[in-house]
Amino acid sequence: MATSVVMPALELAQETGKLVAWRKKEGDSVLKGEPLLEVETDKAVVEIEAPSDGVLAGVSAQAGAVISVGRTIAWIVRPGETPPAEARPADSGRRAAEAGPVALAAGAPFAAPAAGKSGGRISPKARRLAQQLGIDLATLRGSGADGEILTSDVEAALAATGAPAQVEVPGSIWRLMAERTLQSWTTVPHFFLVRDVDAGALNETRKQRGPAIERERSVSLTHTDLLVALVARALARHPRVNASWTPNGIRSNEEINIGVAMAVKDGVVATVIRNAGQIDLGDISVQRRDLAERAKAGRTRPADIAGATFTISNLGMYHVDAFTAIISPPQAAILAVGSITDRVVPVDGRPAVRPIVTLTLSCDHRVIDGAHGALFMNDLADAMHDPERWLR
Repeated sequence: MATSVVMPALELAQETGKLVAWRKKEGDSVLKGEPLLEVETDKAVVEIEAPSDGVLAGVSAQAGAVISVGRTIAWIVRPGETPPAEARPADSGRRAAEAGPVALAAGAPFAAPAAGKSGGRISPKARRLAQQLGIDLATLRGSGADGEILTSDVEAALAATGAPAQVEVPGSIWRLMAERTLQSWTTVPHFFLVRDVDAGALNETRKQRGPAIERERSVSLTHTDLLVALVARALARHPRVNASWTPNGIRSNEEINIGVAMAVKDGVVATVIRNAGQIDLGDISVQRRDLAERAKAGRTRPADIAGATFTISNLGMYHVDAFTAIISPPQAAILAVGSITDRVVPVDGRPAVRPIVTLTLSCDHRVIDGAHGALFMNDLADAMHDPERWLR
């Protein structure tokens, strides 16, 4: 039986995806789970796996095409089998996409494009961008399926107006980051807890454990790796900080999946280290390295960026002393980590020079109150003061 290959829905409110490349060509044999194509969304370029074994046939979209979510773009058939003459209806294709590698949140409505003044379809993101840039949608011709107006059409219209050279049209990842941070900052009641922590023991643990991990796993142990491990163990004692806000109330998350914010060419992507409290430091280091390499190469997989329950943003390597980070809903908190610097502090009543790092916890007050956040920070500080005990 033939299996359809559809443009998947990789995130909420996604209407289209750009086909970057096929990893197989028509007539090639494919195995379920191996990379089949690459798709660019507003978040990243991701690899899509083959949904079944068979032969790739009936390819109807080429690299560079912008395709509506749910549209069938190829088939996987048995050897000698002919692909169906017509693609599945859009609705069934959309449902298949929603059940694809990254499912939409339970109960979340799928956003359909709205009708424009000219009678064509307009994606919600294109409408928002046009409003921000002052572009009249009625003057545009859509380049998407069935004439749908896409964000790329709005950007092209802006370029055609001869806008001043200093006006930069942001890329898709940067634009999505701007939209999400604006939404979070204006709808999530943030409050912040700041704690200076002695990082001497953290440095010593890295010094002692790093060589063995590098020798055995060919990867360098970083301060971020240690923080991922310690934060996960502290979260296990404070499940409210690992919870999520939903329209129905506070959802407890059984897994502790730590997002690690990292800079890429066109913005910031948070890749996810899963079950971080149940794997050893070497595994965390390898995962972090592999995730970073794929993100920077624009080859992020769907699972790489989905399911985080808490995020760490470390700018210490950029010599930032301290900062506050914006929460990524539905997560309830994010930890901002500054640089480790020598400071004069009191030790046993006397001044001493110690390596100090400033931690800032941003909390969603709908989920976490000051006491919950403070107790979590206390345990995290204790873990950093004695990492070996917490890592046993």
